[in-house]
Amino acid sequence: MSQTLAVRRRRHRVHGFTLIELMVVLVIIGVLAAFIVPNVLDRADDARVTAARSDVNNLMQALKLYRLDNQRYPSADQGLGALVRKPTSGTIPSNWRPYLEKLPNDPWGRPYQYLNPGVQGEIDVFSFGADGQPGGEGPNADIGSWQ
Repeated sequence: MSQTLAVRRRRHRVHGFTLIELMVVLVIIGVLAAFIVPNVLDRADDARVTAARSDVNNLMQALKLYRLDNQRYPSADQGLGALVRKPTSGTIPSNWRPYLEKLPNDPWGRPYQYLNPGVQGEIDVFSFGADGQPGGEGPNADIGSWQ
């Protein structure tokens, strides 16, 4: 009877993990993180570029509606702000209405650029990309209405 009592006590004491088991789990997590984290970080840049393209398309649609109502695009001086509030300078549109609730900033926190007349088309709407400078490649490339 004393043997069965000793076996029961040993069985009840074995709760939890050994240090080796914990170390193996931590190594596995570290290896997985080493493979996954670089891929996730690259996706953040791709997501910002995609968001900028979507914003540029939305701004272009709002500008086209503005043109339908007013027979012209906003002047360079009026800029994209003419989509949110009625211009008070230059040629004041007679059929103006709000075309956007507010102007978005690009995914890097800077305002979108607007050129009228445009260099790439009749008008240009664009972001300078991640670096905030004209030109560049990859995520630093300009993202514009001409793409």
